[in-house]
Amino acid sequence: MASPNIEAIRASYAGFRDRDIEGILSGMHPGVEWVHPEGMAKYGLGGTKLGHAGIKEFLAHVPTVLGGMRLEPKEFIEQGDRIVVFGTREVTSRRGTTVTLDFVHSWTMRDGKAARMEDIFDTVAFHELIES
Repeated sequence: MASPNIEAIRASYAGFRDRDIEGILSGMHPGVEWVHPEGMAKYGLGGTKLGHAGIKEFLAHVPTVLGGMRLEPKEFIEQGDRIVVFGTREVTSRRGTTVTLDFVHSWTMRDGKAARMEDIFDTVAFHELIES
């Protein structure tokens, strides 16, 4: 059986799978920091978003840049209040090109909710897909 922290993160991934924003936010602390590489700022996808409102704003912007995305978390590693998730994402450009890219998500938990999520991935490959 997974820890309560891992279960909270899995609930958020299930929300992504089901395209359920409230499901995504169910594992997030109200003041969560949602961090993406600055290298994605060109597309409005970089930097830190704050709180549930920041995540909703970010997620509402994604379809203006991408045609679709599906996350597949594969491995969860927990140490103290940190959970690191290795996985893949199937990403589709607005023109219909689909590729599978690796990701690492670093989650910091507080009171059973994610207080910080950092998305780590190959921004060069992402730029190539967006521009394909």
